[in-house]
Amino acid sequence: MILELRHVNKNYLRGKTEVPVLKDISLEVERGEYLAIMGPSGSGKTTLMNLLGCLDVPSSGEYLLDGKAVEQMSDDALAEIRNRYIGFVFQHFYLLPKMTALDNVALPLLYAGVPQKERRQRAAEALKAVGLEERVHFLPNQLSGGQCQRVAIARAMVGNPQLLLADEPTGALDTAAGEQIMEIFQKLSDQGMTIIMITHEPDIAQRAHRIYHIRDGQLLRDAVKEAEDEVE
Repeated sequence: MILELRHVNKNYLRGKTEVPVLKDISLEVERGEYLAIMGPSGSGKTTLMNLLGCLDVPSSGEYLLDGKAVEQMSDDALAEIRNRYIGFVFQHFYLLPKMTALDNVALPLLYAGVPQKERRQRAAEALKAVGLEERVHFLPNQLSGGQCQRVAIARAMVGNPQLLLADEPTGALDTAAGEQIMEIFQKLSDQGMTIIMITHEPDIAQRAHRIYHIRDGQLLRDAVKEAEDEVE
């Protein structure tokens, strides 16, 4: 088991009123699983992703990541977990505009204290893995949207994380570029990477092993996908 949520709740203060955002969420994810989470705006899916990525902690309940209780960790320990265990891919890439693709990918290794020669070598290998070996010295404004997202995936994977979190990774891309990105995710899944993806696109979600819907802060298994899997 790579992660487990046990009766997790998350509340925020709005003025003096406590507003529940996530309600009694329980979830188990095995190593190598590929999950999709769908939900409308305001449903709590971004809050859930923030908790899974150790960017926030539950108001109550337990979150075990690789057997460690996340909600008991200090801010420094959470930062270490994010750097060592988790790779993030977002809709809007978040590449540094004045840095080349190679340097953008190598950046997490710089924070991790990896020597320059090694981090540049590992960054080049990560870019080759996403088909950008001929674009290593290009700046983000010299790349297409799909290529920028591939750089972002290489950056997420360069530290060899145990868990990949993707928040609408195809949301800013056209259909052809989105298909290329999903092929990369499928390849990573086939290689044993654990992936949790937020998406509003049903055809994207269907590629996952399991689909969940989050509504009004509650997480529900997709009954249709579950029935299809049982038939297969």
